[in-house]
Amino acid sequence: MAKKAAKTTYFCKNCGAESPKWIGKCPACGEWNTYIEEPVVPKSSRGTLFGGDENGHRKSAVPVKINDIKAEQLPRIKLPSGELNRVLGGGLVPGSIVLIGGEPGIGKSTLVLQNVLRIRSRKVLYVSGEESPQQLRMRADRIAGSDQDCECYIVCETSLASIFASIKESTPDLVIIDSIQTIASDDLDSAAGSVSQVRECAAAFLRYAKTSGVPVILIGHINKEGTIAGPKVLEHIVDAVLQFEGDSHYMYRILRSIKNRFGSTSEMGIYEMRETGLREVTNPSEMLLSGMEQELSGTAIGVTVDGARPFLIEVQALVSTAAYGTAQRSVTGFDQRRMNMLLAVLEKRVGFKLAQKDVFLNIAGGLKVNDPALDLAVICAILSSNVDIALQQGVCFTGEVGLSGELRQVTRIEQRIAEAQKLGFNTIIIPRNNLKGIATGNMKIKIVEAARVEDAFQHLFG
Repeated sequence: MAKKAAKTTYFCKNCGAESPKWIGKCPACGEWNTYIEEPVVPKSSRGTLFGGDENGHRKSAVPVKINDIKAEQLPRIKLPSGELNRVLGGGLVPGSIVLIGGEPGIGKSTLVLQNVLRIRSRKVLYVSGEESPQQLRMRADRIAGSDQDCECYIVCETSLASIFASIKESTPDLVIIDSIQTIASDDLDSAAGSVSQVRECAAAFLRYAKTSGVPVILIGHINKEGTIAGPKVLEHIVDAVLQFEGDSHYMYRILRSIKNRFGSTSEMGIYEMRETGLREVTNPSEMLLSGMEQELSGTAIGVTVDGARPFLIEVQALVSTAAYGTAQRSVTGFDQRRMNMLLAVLEKRVGFKLAQKDVFLNIAGGLKVNDPALDLAVICAILSSNVDIALQQGVCFTGEVGLSGELRQVTRIEQRIAEAQKLGFNTIIIPRNNLKGIATGNMKIKIVEAARVEDAFQHLFG
């Protein structure tokens, strides 16, 4: 008797949407040519994968009145890295599943391994599907030394069943999966990293985390589109998604929270990549300021906020006569369309003719800033380079610029002023009435309020 052919369906590689037949454009995410054919998971295998019994049956959940549920405040697991704890919202929640994504070589494995090697009171199981035990030992010696007395166990395995057998044998307090794209279930015929494999394996680890109370950290890759490889459903399954960002030409890395069910998504952590691993940057403002003693035109210091963290950043601008007739606009770390809007405000509202001049703008440190409060610093840097007059030392700026040339109020103004004062700046220019209802008696920094861009220029150049 002929063997029954396995049932297949089509999945979108971008968002994970299903379709019984191939279609050109995904109706869920709108992408073209993303549907691939993969086998369907049998019900019996799916039940075992999600934590069911041998027959694939799962216990039915009983509805409970919300007032009858006991609210227990579970203590978070503190990790050695303070920056990582801040982004997580205070540490790992027992039974949570966290996804850390980033480009290849950005430092995801280094960040996780560096933390687990410094944990002394808990047993950690580190599952690697990409490296051998010898390679992991070499990395551990480089970032933590060979005399580390830790409860970290290494297993190099890509089979989901073998991984759960190791978990059952070692009974760890924390599980690390590096990476989720290399893990495959034997119940599926598709290759590791496919939509079906990523979804089913992540769901199996989710079931394990929720039933055992053991937190699981998944490490994921970034594809060429800049998103975490695998379907979007992977991000929906996990409790928290952390994005590890950075430029390969710079040594600094930024850890952002994209999703967090147990904390705020407005936190960020900054690290510096060194030969011995990642070093926490507790004061990012000192990192982003050059500290040049010589006054140069085209440089302004802006006070920005990323999430809930204020820091000062150096804005560099260069304005020169267009050499080829058509003016160039080049931007690094800032929105080019917004810079074009600010140039139009300078020409229309203030009267500076920049249409026939090249304008180059750079945010120092390799960061990408989206805070509109940096508008005033960008405009002042461009004007300083245009007239070739250096701005006064000890002056910083914060304020959003409107199309009519007015300065609009910004959020977290107290934190911005406190950060500038802490770093020794003596003057800060802010939008008018931004301090309404805020006590300024304890502020030692000079605060200059400006209603329009022209008022800021008049204070700077007289």
